Amino acid sequence: MSSQRIIKKYPNRRLYDTEVSRYITLENIRQLVIANEDFKVVDKRSGHDITRSILLQVISEQEEGGNPIFRTEVLRNIIRFYGDSMQSTMSSYLELSLEFFNEQQSQFRERLRRLLGANNPLAALRELSQHQLPIWRRVRREFLANMDRRDGPSVKERSTQSADDAREADPERDRPSD
Repeated sequence: MSSQRIIKKYPNRRLYDTEVSRYITLENIRQLVIANEDFKVVDKRSGHDITRSILLQVISEQEEGGNPIFRTEVLRNIIRFYGDSMQSTMSSYLELSLEFFNEQQSQFRERLRRLLGANNPLAALRELSQHQLPIWRRVRREFLANMDRRDGPSVKERSTQSADDAREADPERDRPSD
């Protein structure tokens, strides 16, 4: 098992990854989180652990992008819990909820992987769709038949009826001109 990766934050606000010996960005921090890398960010000057602060910056940067997770009302509700007697309860609740969500998502992915097969997912989808095709055709036929019954005359009958109505309204329309 590897040791915890150390990222140092310098006074110039730059982050230095000691494992790869180079400066990194908040996007690189995000990629470490996605890759499940164990890391800690420390302030170079004081030596304090500032990982939470950096992670909040990553979240803030992501929220500024196109598709935020936290709507305004959610953020307001979270802010209301700071200093409240329920603050620690809220923290535990959010943590457990996210763990449960991740577990459910993992189980869903595993079921989907087993359903599709690891070797050739496109073939599995094709086979699945071939089994479903007759059902969809029958549903479509029933739907269209019900639409015809509900709406009255069929499309063909309606177009014929519309032409007849037009002739009645303007008898001169189909008569050849002299």
